[in-house]
Amino acid sequence: MSKNVLVCVAWPYASGSRHLGHIGGAYLPADIFARYHRAVGNNVLMVSGSDVHGTPITVRADAEGVQPIDIVNKYHNEFLGYWEKLGISWDNYTTTMTDNHKEVTQEMFLKIKENGFIEKNKSIQAFDPQEKKFLPDRYVEGTCPCPVAYSEARGDQCDSCGKTLDPEELINPISKISGNKAEFKETEHYFLKLSALNERLSDWLNSKEGWRPHVINFSKSFVEEGLQDRAITRDLDWGIDIPENELGDGKKIYVWFEAVIGYLSAAKEWAINNGTPDAWKDFWMNEDAESYYFVGKDNVPFHAIIWPAMLLAYGDLNLPTNVPANQYILIKGEKASASRGVGKTLNDYLDEWNPDSLRYALASILPEQNDSEISEDEMIRRNNEELVAAWGNLVQRVFSQYINNYEKLDFDFELNEIDKKIIDEASVCFEKTSELIEKVELKSSLQSVMGYVNKINAYLNETEPWKIIKEDNARATAILHTSLTAIDACASLFTPFMPTTSEVVKNAIEKNTNNNWSVNDIKKGAPLENIGHLFKKFD
Repeated sequence: MSKNVLVCVAWPYASGSRHLGHIGGAYLPADIFARYHRAVGNNVLMVSGSDVHGTPITVRADAEGVQPIDIVNKYHNEFLGYWEKLGISWDNYTTTMTDNHKEVTQEMFLKIKENGFIEKNKSIQAFDPQEKKFLPDRYVEGTCPCPVAYSEARGDQCDSCGKTLDPEELINPISKISGNKAEFKETEHYFLKLSALNERLSDWLNSKEGWRPHVINFSKSFVEEGLQDRAITRDLDWGIDIPENELGDGKKIYVWFEAVIGYLSAAKEWAINNGTPDAWKDFWMNEDAESYYFVGKDNVPFHAIIWPAMLLAYGDLNLPTNVPANQYILIKGEKASASRGVGKTLNDYLDEWNPDSLRYALASILPEQNDSEISEDEMIRRNNEELVAAWGNLVQRVFSQYINNYEKLDFDFELNEIDKKIIDEASVCFEKTSELIEKVELKSSLQSVMGYVNKINAYLNETEPWKIIKEDNARATAILHTSLTAIDACASLFTPFMPTTSEVVKNAIEKNTNNNWSVNDIKKGAPLENIGHLFKKFD
């Protein structure tokens, strides 16, 4: 029976161009996972959107002398172009600027407050004496107090050790606006009472199995240290209004609280847009539904700790089934970063690469367990040796043999044991690939498919239909028919990874059955469409 699978993907700040680290970190893995589950017949809802209230947006707007909305509109539209070119199959990609998101956020705020998990309290907040205004956490930079002493930590998190921070914990905190030393003043805000949820979160985390070690170990140790209540409002003029505000003017709901609510608001928006307003409940309130959160490792605290805490505080909504956070993609030893100029932008690559080739190159090095180094030389090698020479050449030579010898083919044939074995290997590959994808071991699942491609090439080299056709038409036809069956299976197996070229292959082969995730019965005697070369070779 089909199941409901919610695929939630990190919300990118609409503050700058994306790079390969973003795509390989969250968006491509989520799309592979979602496409697989659709192929096997599950009900999938994949949601995300542009985060328009993140502090990086206001930082950039200030630097460019424009309004935040100008930055948002520019980069949200750029993101939409990425998704179209890369074939990212959203069910709903939206923004945190919609009325729907505002209403869902405010309703969640009030319900959590009513349940006793939000209260007013005073806090110390960074202040820029030159600009005479309070600073959002990401407007403050300094050295992390951890042993590594990372010097570019932000006021909300250290990207080196992954620890969430408050600005006053930084050593030598500096205002990103003026470059002056930040001061700290007392101000009143609403706090999420994480401390009251500590035990329930610990029990929940201890019940999880099959999570990536770096995700579950970090989360458990973080909770074991004891959660501290955190302010969920800030002195800002860009953001969502606080409902029933008792704090006074000049304060908004802070982005780290409201952005994760986007997963819920996007699901509700999808349901409304489809004319089925309650359909979101199948993914959020059905206890048999599964939910997966695809993020980078810097987002683990928010998705494996704080968001589950918010869901517990709210009540009646499903907690994450898994948070398969990827680690970092490194370029020359450094984390890919648009803001620090490490690595080219995604548009640079999309101008040069076939999107499926780019998807394949990234999927082959996904940083699922460890940071992964990527270089253009390695990407080009994988394109040339694996896509062009192995998979693309396999399709090309079988199609050419079939088309060029079509008049000689004898479809009154029987399959030999070697033919049946290579087809049986396809069924084995479907099972193995399914098992790996469902465990979110996507890099290994791609290796499984490419391993089958190599077996088909070995089968062809052993059977040599280009020689057999000269003396035994029926036997050559059996080999080519077997090869087409195997190629069609490979195209289905590759579809989650390379949807466009895989669909070209599948559509060219006529079939008596048309299953998305199993071996198909290829129609005997049907002509083949000449599809040319699937991929280009880089010099």
